Amino acid sequence: GEAPAEPRTRRRHRATIHCDMTEKQPQRKHPAHGILVIDGQPTIIFNTVCTKDRKPWLACESVHQTLREVWQEAKAWLMGRDMILPDHLHFFAAATESTIAYDRWVTYWKSQFRKRHGDPEHLWQTDHWDTRIRNAERYEEKYESVRSNPVRLGLVEKPEDWPYQGE
Repeated sequence: GEAPAEPRTRRRHRATIHCDMTEKQPQRKHPAHGILVIDGQPTIIFNTVCTKDRKPWLACESVHQTLREVWQEAKAWLMGRDMILPDHLHFFAAATESTIAYDRWVTYWKSQFRKRHGDPEHLWQTDHWDTRIRNAERYEEKYESVRSNPVRLGLVEKPEDWPYQGE
């Protein structure tokens, strides 16, 4: 028998792209969304949600309690640690077996909070900023950064003194 023929290789032509960096580059007006879920790997999301016009109405016990209740009832994603600051909040969320998209879940709990909270002046920004946490080291880095936010903002001297956070 004859030896099999060598496989043919294709040459791909590479396009050369010239970029004039003096031209103004387009700026994103909204964050990119869509969470990559990989089978066999945990999906943990870090999110930042702001109040409309960054008005400082979040940092109070009634808001914190209402958010915690809404998050516990909105079970499509599991809430993890959270940090509520005057005009924005940070939290970690983990995927469940639910097929509800992350963006829809965020929209849902924001609407549920607004209905329950009842103050028509307290509005959310339409969008939110999320990122997938890919490993334990990155999670701890992000958590330590979030945890120190009240200190950086001059609200407390030690992170543990800030009352509007949860696990």
